[in-house]
Amino acid sequence: MAFTKEEKKALVEQYEGWLKDSHAVFVMSYSKMNMASIDAVRASAHEIGGEVHVVKNTLMKIATKNAGYPDSENFTESSIVGFAFDDVPGLAKILNKSVKDEDFFAFKGGYLEKELINANQIVTLAELPSRDQVRAQLLALINTPATQLVRTIKEPARGLAAVLKAYSEKPAAQAA
Repeated sequence: MAFTKEEKKALVEQYEGWLKDSHAVFVMSYSKMNMASIDAVRASAHEIGGEVHVVKNTLMKIATKNAGYPDSENFTESSIVGFAFDDVPGLAKILNKSVKDEDFFAFKGGYLEKELINANQIVTLAELPSRDQVRAQLLALINTPATQLVRTIKEPARGLAAVLKAYSEKPAAQAA
């Protein structure tokens, strides 16, 4: 499909906008394109504030250069790109799941805050716990010493209450 100069310029500007707004860019290759699977990945990415697009490699190279990204060999063959605007590990998880589930996706590499990353680093990023899991772990870590402190403070009073209860029940048992 041939594009006019104006259409190419508009695409480059659109790519530059996505690059400027994203915290991470994940580049994947695809073969045996299945639109149903791509649409499912797009829908999942959209739910977490990301986008997934099939891009023109030469125009994307121009856009990355204009946006100040380092040169890479990621934009060869057919490319589909994920842009993480909010939740970087979340999009990495979605794309990694699609790579594992579908045999026509494969990571090429990408960028994290304009730094070049490889496919292994993307997989590592995808395997990190989610933000909610980290928050829960941190809360549990903070909460544990406080819980133990309260238990330690309450223990003497509980022990005293048990002694008083046993003492108050003792005469009643002897009278019976």
